Amino acid sequence: MFYYLFNFLSQMDVPGAGVFKYISFRSALAFIFALLIATFIGKKIIQYLQKKQIGETIRDLDLAGQMAKKGTPTMGGVIIIISILIPVLLLARLDNIYIILMVITTLWLGFMGFWDDYIKVFKKDKEGMKGRYKIIGQIGIGFIVALTLYMSDDVVIRENTTTIRQNTEVIEYENQSEKSTKTTIPFVKNNNFDYSDIFAWAGDNAQILGWIFFMLMVIFVVTAVSNGANLTDGLDGLSTGVSAIIGVTLGILTYLSSHVEFASYLNIMYIPNSEELVIFICAFVGALIGFLWYNAYPAQVFMGDTGSLMIGGVIAVSAIIIRKELLLPILCGIFFVESISVIIQTSYFKYTKKKFGEGRRVFLMAPLHHHFQKKNIPESKIVARFWIITMLLAMLTIVTLKIR
Repeated sequence: MFYYLFNFLSQMDVPGAGVFKYISFRSALAFIFALLIATFIGKKIIQYLQKKQIGETIRDLDLAGQMAKKGTPTMGGVIIIISILIPVLLLARLDNIYIILMVITTLWLGFMGFWDDYIKVFKKDKEGMKGRYKIIGQIGIGFIVALTLYMSDDVVIRENTTTIRQNTEVIEYENQSEKSTKTTIPFVKNNNFDYSDIFAWAGDNAQILGWIFFMLMVIFVVTAVSNGANLTDGLDGLSTGVSAIIGVTLGILTYLSSHVEFASYLNIMYIPNSEELVIFICAFVGALIGFLWYNAYPAQVFMGDTGSLMIGGVIAVSAIIIRKELLLPILCGIFFVESISVIIQTSYFKYTKKKFGEGRRVFLMAPLHHHFQKKNIPESKIVARFWIITMLLAMLTIVTLKIR
């Protein structure tokens, strides 16, 4: 809203009003607003949750420190959602297709997580929403995102091409933007990969098959990352800190991809109109850091599925928009490992129970962070180490832009 107001004032030659045209200025404001909103409203919401006795139910009291967490307010993801949306609605261009997609994703997965928490807290059902309904909801928002990216004329790219002139490598872009199924693939010299190339054998139908595959990939990525973030949310500040680091990295990648000169320097795809996404990501990171004020060990509030499902979805859709979804296994390595640990544990338990009559486990407990808890490693140390690993993965993700 402020963007349109100050744009009008700028046209009226009001001194200083033109500063709102700069993405860097609005992004910085979005980060500051989100952080302050999360910090100030967080205390009020925590007090309300305590008053209503909306506390966490602890399943495994054998884990170190878990007994002390019993009754800690949950559903704190509401703090994050409010802190993201207010700055975005105030500072971003609301006619931008990418901002619209991010707002829809935030509300959709936020509501789904809220309903899951509601069932756990108020209906006293520890299992929450049925797993199949959760998956259907994640597939639903994935399909909406995929269909929008396919149908909207505003979703375009400009592919980078390399030519050699007088022994100098020159990066060039097409004059016209185009609809494309291209994405970025790490560690490859010409790091643009077109999904339609998989179907080269189909001749004229390759492009449409490429779009179908792209849409399926979007649905898979949104579902996988959302679930990964949800599984990682098990220790004080773990998912919040990891997600904030991932958010900073995505913000850098988005800014580079939205700026033709930086994109040219790094020889990556230029994504027109994606600069508004930087504002959303800055609000996202600010909201997470503000929430961390209360969620750091020992946590005064948990985000619950209200926050974790939404966080994973936001990360996934942001990466998809800037065509960096194939970098997520590196950037979201913690989410990936946490998910894999659960799959391995469950699959091996079922296999050994069928073969030997009793289930056996690979890890002391899954997800992986609980395995380390069972080994009596202090919770705060596990969280700090996971943050450090995420920082290293974030640096590696950025470095892949040049290591080919």
